[in-house]
Amino acid sequence: MVFRGGLVSEQRLAGRVALVIGGGQTPGETVGNGRAISLTLARHGASVVVVDRKLERAAATAGEIGDAGGRAVAVVGDVTKSDDCAAMVAATTAAFGALDVLVNNVGIGGNDGGPVTLDEEVWDRIHEVNLKGMYLSCKHALPVMRAQGRGVIVNISSVAAPCMTPMLAYKTSKAGVNALTHAVAMGNAKYGIRANGIMPGLMDTPMAVDAAAAVAGVDRREVAAARDAQVPLGAQQGTAWDVANAALFLASDEAKFITAVTLPVDGGQSARIG
Repeated sequence: MVFRGGLVSEQRLAGRVALVIGGGQTPGETVGNGRAISLTLARHGASVVVVDRKLERAAATAGEIGDAGGRAVAVVGDVTKSDDCAAMVAATTAAFGALDVLVNNVGIGGNDGGPVTLDEEVWDRIHEVNLKGMYLSCKHALPVMRAQGRGVIVNISSVAAPCMTPMLAYKTSKAGVNALTHAVAMGNAKYGIRANGIMPGLMDTPMAVDAAAAVAGVDRREVAAARDAQVPLGAQQGTAWDVANAALFLASDEAKFITAVTLPVDGGQSARIG
């Protein structure tokens, strides 16, 4: 299989089946985490089921995989609905006969604030999407993985969980993701299942940069530059490919003795003190 730049991939996930929830992306100039993860797992041999709330976005990612010679199908679904999560898992096993890797990449923010200013409805919605959605996907994926005697779960969290941020709902939802990941890992290790999290820092993705620029009514380059200046490592944001490479490592046998870990991918942002 040939991907970006005509390079032939090494097959670190040959024969594996991956379900990437949130594998489409919002429009923008760069690639988003979900699409980059889907493409990277496929590049390394995985058959990929790409899920998005908007089918056309999932189909665009799956189509890019297919055009490069990989195997992928697109599925529409809402991670906050239990029936949809059950259907995503069923579609995965129906298409490819197994479920080896689950990547939970869905997350939202916006209209957030502190405990006094934050609207209750915003709190509820952010927690429903960011935390309840991951619980529901794990709820339906774990029985399949337990029956197989193997499986890997990768949850996309955020450095907002351990770091200071004025976004109370987002922060607490991502802290909950870290706790959920720990509980799932320790409760399912005996079944041969690993669960780990990734905490991206400031990343140059459409959701983080283009969407913020649109809301503020400024050029995306202005938003990107302000974010770059906050990163200790090289004063430059990461990209979705950095998150994707971390997900690949955690999904592969190279990480076969790693579970219950939350890995910062943030250029040192969460390590900054003072």
